[in-house]
Amino acid sequence: MNKPQQFVRNGKFQLPSAAELGFDPLEMRRKYDFERDRRLRPDATAQYQDIDGDLHRYNDDPHVTEQIERAAVQETVEVAILGGGFGGMLIAARLEEAGIHDFRIIERAGDFGGTWYWNRYPGAQCDVESYIYLPLLDETGYMPSLKYSFQPEIHAHAQRIGHHFNLYPRSYFQTQVRDMRWDDAQARWIVTTDRGDVIQARHVVISSGSLNRPKLPGIPGIRDFKGHTFHTSRWDYDYTGGSPAGKLDRLANKRVGIIGTGATAIQAIPHLGAAAGHLYVFQRTPSSVDERRNRPTDPAWYKSLTPGWQQDRNDNFTKLLVGVQVDEDLVNDGWTELFKSLGELLDGTGATNLTDEELKQLGEILDYQHDNRVRARCDDIVKDPKTAEALKHWYRPWCKRPCFNDEYLPTFNRPNVTLVDTGGKGVDRLTAKGVVVDGVEYELDCLIFATGFEVSRATYTHQAELEIVGRDGVKLGDYWANGMRTYHGLMSHGFPNLHHMGFTQTGYTPNFTYQLDKQAQHLAAVFTDTRNRGYTVLEPTLEAEETYLRLVTAPNAMTDYLANCTPGYYNAEGTAKSNNDGFLQGHYPEGGLAFYEMLARWREAGDYAGLRVR
Repeated sequence: MNKPQQFVRNGKFQLPSAAELGFDPLEMRRKYDFERDRRLRPDATAQYQDIDGDLHRYNDDPHVTEQIERAAVQETVEVAILGGGFGGMLIAARLEEAGIHDFRIIERAGDFGGTWYWNRYPGAQCDVESYIYLPLLDETGYMPSLKYSFQPEIHAHAQRIGHHFNLYPRSYFQTQVRDMRWDDAQARWIVTTDRGDVIQARHVVISSGSLNRPKLPGIPGIRDFKGHTFHTSRWDYDYTGGSPAGKLDRLANKRVGIIGTGATAIQAIPHLGAAAGHLYVFQRTPSSVDERRNRPTDPAWYKSLTPGWQQDRNDNFTKLLVGVQVDEDLVNDGWTELFKSLGELLDGTGATNLTDEELKQLGEILDYQHDNRVRARCDDIVKDPKTAEALKHWYRPWCKRPCFNDEYLPTFNRPNVTLVDTGGKGVDRLTAKGVVVDGVEYELDCLIFATGFEVSRATYTHQAELEIVGRDGVKLGDYWANGMRTYHGLMSHGFPNLHHMGFTQTGYTPNFTYQLDKQAQHLAAVFTDTRNRGYTVLEPTLEAEETYLRLVTAPNAMTDYLANCTPGYYNAEGTAKSNNDGFLQGHYPEGGLAFYEMLARWREAGDYAGLRVR
């Protein structure tokens, strides 16, 4: 692979020849554009459908074995937290550390864990290193058993946090918030639930996540199929047998189909292939699948760590992913590899005078080199040339979340596994017996949907399944009808003391728990300081919100990058028209590290610039 500095000669950028590179960048770009264009659909995000009505069973909780019986409560608290995933648990833990003990967590699931409560499909594993992904390792004294943890260990760690910070007695499970209304006279939110609870809260923090409510494709005949069906996020082990570790023994004589080849399917398909009588994998767009290289935790390394090690490791990872050079890559995996080459260039290897256009060209070439290496794995591993070719991705690394797995590609060498590539169109329709692609019906006993979650398609309040009514009766769904409107990604004008955690115009990083913890630390510090000052109401001014909105929605390098990507939830299925559309757009333009440094400076200033306080 060419090094970035090899593209700079005598201090000037010089595009290498096709012979020097081993490929023609112009031809590569045409191939990427062709593959993108044949996947564009006029219905875009409307190609998916709600799981309401008779499809609501795809959203039911299969993990609850016993209903929690309790009386309705009426109480007043300092903070109500919506969501019991890592975001909700982190704000609760940081509040506890800050001396604010008067909070309640409200969670519709039966336990803590969020996405790791719901997603228990076989092979479910975090694609970010466990030493930085699992939060509060320093505080709980726990060390993950593997570099990349599987779902049972991650869920168990969520439960560990719940016990360590005594969160269980202050949480309401199997409880759905239905309505939240701001009472200006009391300066509190009135929160009501499906259990008849009425909770008055000074502050409300919403951390209900985006990877919990499954979505289904709007395939004709989806209600016609008479076999067994379920979504991967609500895996039916009563039907398949086995557990998240695999060994799906009840599928031995079953014809199984799975629709989707994204991050979830990559992990589940090896287990389905090993167990099913025959497995049909229906693919619209292949994933980029690099090596996983998982390994057990080294006990000697763990003993060598000193307090603060996890924060240092997270900062190191985040710096690398925004192009900052560091003395040592502590994580050293597929994520950091994607960025180190360009980071070397940006940090002064003789190319500091490159124009934006030259940097863009260089970044494109480095992406092509990376993609060529990943595609070569298909030829090296998959024996059938036609199948290997169909499994190759033709888009740049950040068009979709990159995948890392060592068992996925070898699965297609099994005689009982068939890849049904739809040429970017998706399946035609479902029948009572199975799935139709290009006029061919594949008869199935079981059909599994690995079709993701309502991320960019649904409104924020639809995902959260509640109504939020702010000052003067304004609904948040209406206020955000044309896109999110926030100040620092955490608050909105007209909705005092309402705080969002997650991907709402904040600082993005692939390690979600890092940004959630930074947000939790920030909010806990703000709540503590404002309470000490006697402030009861915090609300962004319209002017501050407008200024921040212009910052995060202004076109930037990522805007152009995603506009040329294959359709997916990162770019609103290829229809993103502004930098406020799609999952990876509308974030702080300088990245996660700079965003949280900005929040720290804002807090330290102490004047709460941009907020109206009383």
